[in-house]
Amino acid sequence: MKLTGSQRERPRIVVMGGGTGLSVMLRGLKQKPLEITAIVTVADDGGSSGILRSELQMPPPGDIRNVLTALADVEPVMSDMLKYRFGAGSGLSGHSLGNLILAAMTDISGDFVTAVRELSRVFAVRGSVLPAAGEGVVLNAEMEDGTVITGESKIPEAGQRIKRVFLEPTHVEPLPEAVEAINEADAILIGPGSLYTSILPNLLVPKLAEAVVKSDAIKIFVCNVMTQPGETDGYTVGDHLQAIFEHVGHQLFDYVIVNNGEIPPQVQEMYAEQGAKPVQVDMGELNDRGYKVVADTLVLFRTYLRHDADKLSQHIYQLVQNWILRRR
Repeated sequence: MKLTGSQRERPRIVVMGGGTGLSVMLRGLKQKPLEITAIVTVADDGGSSGILRSELQMPPPGDIRNVLTALADVEPVMSDMLKYRFGAGSGLSGHSLGNLILAAMTDISGDFVTAVRELSRVFAVRGSVLPAAGEGVVLNAEMEDGTVITGESKIPEAGQRIKRVFLEPTHVEPLPEAVEAINEADAILIGPGSLYTSILPNLLVPKLAEAVVKSDAIKIFVCNVMTQPGETDGYTVGDHLQAIFEHVGHQLFDYVIVNNGEIPPQVQEMYAEQGAKPVQVDMGELNDRGYKVVADTLVLFRTYLRHDADKLSQHIYQLVQNWILRRR
């Protein structure tokens, strides 16, 4: 029998995605009294992850390493070490130390999933970190002109509008622990992150998507603040949700969290030079489609725009608590 959050000391939340946005959010969520399971995409094929994946025949470690670092309960210097990227050396240049440690532990333990589990213990990770599958997958994109681009890192560089993305192998098996975590969850949180290359690859794993659809947990989508060149040019919040609907075949979410805070003009100009613009909140469309929208000023700008992890995690925690109280 499934225990609800009201019967447990800490509600169980499953977070799905990959990339920097997910890691930023998890730094805030780990401060809340939640049992967190992060399910992380294994489609990356660029940079250090791509090299290790190709040369060592292992799943790409980069997104997993980012999540482990975000959830680790270690001194800041250790976190900085895991993120450290070598700038020189014919074999080391471009590699992050955390990726190399994951590669070494995979070789020592015999498989990637065990390596992630062991490093989670060593770094006192607050929660569970699970790859979406025990093997790396290849992400393909069919563009609107019919051409197919192979490889996660190459998709945003194609310069065309994406029609759909799909995995090879098509019927990749998820980790049983990931399916179990979804089945036991009080809340399922998807985003923020690259729509086509971080979020959808998890939902394209058939049994993961089926488990999310069947779950009676509260389902929350956290939308990106800015569009991403080569992926979501010109997309509104509703366009993000429509893309997920078209790939999964279901309207998954109960709540959508969006930023409605003003982004300073000088920051917008900086991002416009890279082809990125603020994601427009089409509130009327979202309401018409039955989504409950939580809107707030959720951005911080230092060197880059990021979600305000503290404010975002507080909204998420409050939604989860209210959901559990209504189910008592």
